[in-house]
Amino acid sequence: MAEATGPLKGLRVIELGVLLAGPFCGQLLGDLGAEVIKVEPPGQPDPLRDWGQAKPDGKSLWFPVVGRNKKPVTLNLRTPEGQALLKELVAKSDILVENFRPGTMEKWGLGYDVLSEINPGLIMVRVSGYGQTGPHSKKAGYASVGEAFGGLRYVMGEPDRMPSRAGISLGDSLAATFGALGAMAALHHRHVTGRGQMVDSAIYEACLAMMESLVPEAGVAGYVRERTGSFLPGVAPSNIYPTSDGMVIIGANQDTVWRRLAAAMGEPELASDPRYVDHYARGDHQEELDQHISRWSVKLTSDEVMAACEEHGVPCGPIYRGPEMLADAHYAAREAITKVAHPHFGEIPMQNVFPKFSETPGNIRWSAPEPGAFNTQVFGELLGKTDEQVSHLRSLSVI
Repeated sequence: MAEATGPLKGLRVIELGVLLAGPFCGQLLGDLGAEVIKVEPPGQPDPLRDWGQAKPDGKSLWFPVVGRNKKPVTLNLRTPEGQALLKELVAKSDILVENFRPGTMEKWGLGYDVLSEINPGLIMVRVSGYGQTGPHSKKAGYASVGEAFGGLRYVMGEPDRMPSRAGISLGDSLAATFGALGAMAALHHRHVTGRGQMVDSAIYEACLAMMESLVPEAGVAGYVRERTGSFLPGVAPSNIYPTSDGMVIIGANQDTVWRRLAAAMGEPELASDPRYVDHYARGDHQEELDQHISRWSVKLTSDEVMAACEEHGVPCGPIYRGPEMLADAHYAAREAITKVAHPHFGEIPMQNVFPKFSETPGNIRWSAPEPGAFNTQVFGELLGKTDEQVSHLRSLSVI
């Protein structure tokens, strides 16, 4: 297997929990070089191993992404023996990631108070729906509920319909990303003080952090943002526009860029039209401006609209799906998508490591191994268990 090359090489992470938030946090850390030990109960693998919209031959194409670079072990944390083994792993690790319902780790005798006594430098990232404290903390909190509670769902979709969703598990991914960011900040604090700490990343607060000025608008001005579909009120022109063979997105709401778009459309006089002369005037006449631009764009192909915009320095681009990403030259030049060996599919294209580093780039060392594939290495080599001890633990269904 390939060696880690990222900036987190040398750090050891224990990943507990299932489905997306905890595992995506572990993926981010593993992509950047950390050794990630993924813990799954014996005979109860992460349900994400079976998730995905398309499953050729019944095989998930999602888990090879979120499970990459990880060392899966099986461990029953509901048993005293399993809890003891986790404590041994904690003593040799830097970060523990979990996304159980708050109180679960404490019920097993594995709360931060216990684990930090074993390893004072341990950083414990806890991802949950509502956070570790507060009246809702013990409630079940999936991403959809967190997105709604955090304000994200209400503003997504068309104004005449029920709120929409992003088409991806956005709340889980945001909370996982903030959890990874928190772990990095906690690592710096540990570097200064020698002490670890707990990072509490709630799904709803991760969504709340994305809400821009929504909260002060409500608290100070009494203004409630509503769903507006493909545009933001008062920000014009910035929308999706039809072409003769599809659609493109154009962002020309800045005054100088709007003047360039008017020139690209062959109507430079529009830039000085009182209805469109500045940001506020365009916001007041947003609908008619979008209709005017649409009447121009729909006469041209997408490539022609994008070429005209590029010539005049106007941000404009296509609306990509997976097939277009796989074929795009810019994606290829930046290696944004890479191919990873897989035991069943041979190779799988997937998104590459991000962000990029000039000196210590992250890398994908392997796709997702089967549950327990690293039991011998982790429990035997890392914890020093003999073959007989490993066999005994397996016979007790501890691993």
